[in-house]
Amino acid sequence: MFARTALRATASLPIARASASAPAAGRFFSSSPARLVKIGELLPEGELLQEGSPGNKVDLRKEAESARNMLIIGVPAAFSPACSASHIPSYIQHPKTQEFDVKAVVSVNDAFVMKAWKENLDPAGESGIRFLADPSGSFTKALDLTFDSKAIFGNDRSKRYAMIIEDGKVTKIAVEPDNTGTAVSLADKVLG
Repeated sequence: MFARTALRATASLPIARASASAPAAGRFFSSSPARLVKIGELLPEGELLQEGSPGNKVDLRKEAESARNMLIIGVPAAFSPACSASHIPSYIQHPKTQEFDVKAVVSVNDAFVMKAWKENLDPAGESGIRFLADPSGSFTKALDLTFDSKAIFGNDRSKRYAMIIEDGKVTKIAVEPDNTGTAVSLADKVLG
């Protein structure tokens, strides 16, 4: 009896289908791969990131309006082996990193962890790279760059990526196909 009642109750609910005209606010069931941020798109709007402390809010979209160009590097976790040993150091040491008006590392971590990681990797701040926290993952989710990493990190995290923004719009993005590797997102691959 319960099964028939539950079936009748759900049978009357509308089924949402993904389409080009579907609202972007929610995600519908789809068998196609997730839609990642695309070339030509703007960055997510709002003070979604933090720098140094929770009270220091950052809106990269607003900053993109006045910056000639930006480099945004997304990582799964501060202090993790690949992030600390190769990914971020590849940008700190690459001479073309200095050509960007804004350079930032973004991770789904809290502001205190990101501040400590910056002090560990670039204590003098010579690279000019900012270490930005995305504590709730809002920025990363808006870019559709999260992955389920609960088994490793306890929550959803950012895929490893590097993105170039020019005149406020994404002009290049390199996202690791396995979410955490370093095959396509190291500085020499992205910056040449």
